[in-house]
Amino acid sequence: MTDDGPHLLTIGALARRTGLTVRTIRYWSDEGVLHPVTRSDGGYRLYDAESVARLELIRTLRELGLGLADVRNVVGGEKDIASVAAAHVAALDAQIRALRLNRAVLSTVAKRNSTAEETALMNKLARLSAAERKHIIDDFMEQTFGGLDTADPDIRTRLRVMVPDLPDDPTSAQVDAWVELAELMQDQGFRAHMRGMVEFNAADRGPDITPGSSLWFMSRLVQLAGESLERGIDPASPQADEVLRGLLGDADRAEVLTRLEAAANEDVARFRDLVSLVRGLETLPRHEAEFAWVLAALRAHGAR
Repeated sequence: MTDDGPHLLTIGALARRTGLTVRTIRYWSDEGVLHPVTRSDGGYRLYDAESVARLELIRTLRELGLGLADVRNVVGGEKDIASVAAAHVAALDAQIRALRLNRAVLSTVAKRNSTAEETALMNKLARLSAAERKHIIDDFMEQTFGGLDTADPDIRTRLRVMVPDLPDDPTSAQVDAWVELAELMQDQGFRAHMRGMVEFNAADRGPDITPGSSLWFMSRLVQLAGESLERGIDPASPQADEVLRGLLGDADRAEVLTRLEAAANEDVARFRDLVSLVRGLETLPRHEAEFAWVLAALRAHGAR
């Protein structure tokens, strides 16, 4: 079992005791992580019982992913395990974030069957810094909503809060949604559509408009349209005209149609979905069937 005394182990005996290979132990010894206690007359390395415990520590730290330099510092007493572990956790967090980014980009590339140029753009968007992401959001907000503060002083605040940035520790789904959201916010056609929609909705907003009235109207619209669908009411029928009258009163139906067509735009709906996804929330129901019924009824009853 030993060469020079009952308490000393050859490298082969140490390997059998720990289950490690002779090659691994010799490598760690060569790297200065595990020092032999002494050498035999023949020049062979010899280890003691403390070497066994030290070797177990080295193996544990290596299995946890620590590099040889950190292991050497811990075993040599230059650093404590807690501080090295904390630094390693931070490094692992950075690696995990990078892997999530990679996975999200590759997943999107696979789903879209993207070209090399599209792949490069998605990769760039995913790796933007917090300041660069903020610039995209601010630029979108300014071009889309700038100057409308006078019509609705709260509009910029409400919408700026609505458009999210990536959280500090995003999931792959959130990164994927952010990439698509960033692309959409930089699309000039989408910006123009959003600008027109907000301008139209803000044009007649004044002190007589009750806060939350638009939410009440949409809720009522979905309810009445849903009931009409359940009853099988044809949008072109006189019964549908009565439903519209109960919902809209004497409002200009052409203007209502314009508003609803803008709100029902696929890009606008996708924008709302992406905002929810980046926030880590479930996407809200689109109520497509209800909106389609109301649009058809408006076109059939005076909104031409």
